[in-house]
Amino acid sequence: MSGLKALPLATIAALALGSAATLFSLQGGPGFGAVRLGAWTSWPQVGDSDIDPYARASLAVDGALPLGSREGVAFIATTDDEGAPLDARCDYRISGAAPAARFWTLGAYDVDGHLRPNLAHRHGLTSAALLRDSDGDFVVEAARGARPGNWLPLGEKSRFILILRAYQAKTSAIGDAYQGMSVPSIARGNCS
Repeated sequence: MSGLKALPLATIAALALGSAATLFSLQGGPGFGAVRLGAWTSWPQVGDSDIDPYARASLAVDGALPLGSREGVAFIATTDDEGAPLDARCDYRISGAAPAARFWTLGAYDVDGHLRPNLAHRHGLTSAALLRDSDGDFVVEAARGARPGNWLPLGEKSRFILILRAYQAKTSAIGDAYQGMSVPSIARGNCS
């Protein structure tokens, strides 16, 4: 009889543990197969037909619509190159070369992936409108206050993420295709 009394308790414990494990797996990013390049992370399989079930669940919870594997790839940065979380109370220099792609965008978003409101009503930059040096490299100043040149406004909320979307990028969903790929560096400047 004592075994029957323990059954409801074991069932409740199993349900709680399973729910906690599912919630934990949905917090770190959309599934498995993350590719890291410096401070940037991409999940190339989220736009593919053989997406894993955890990535599918994460996208369903977020309501996100990823780029298809043949359309392009998105890179997300939550930290600078030193591993410190991105904070709008600091200035950032995003520089170097972008991934080889027909077109790309760079935007600042809140930690939930929504566009950040700012006084300039400017939410991102595009490869077509970016000032570059003679080698094709660029420098973007990400800060709350206006900067000359390529300026990405950060708005007032402190925590943010950067999303770099490369359309018709010269990669595939296979992680090895990312080796040697160029992504911009993210260097923290002054903080207020």
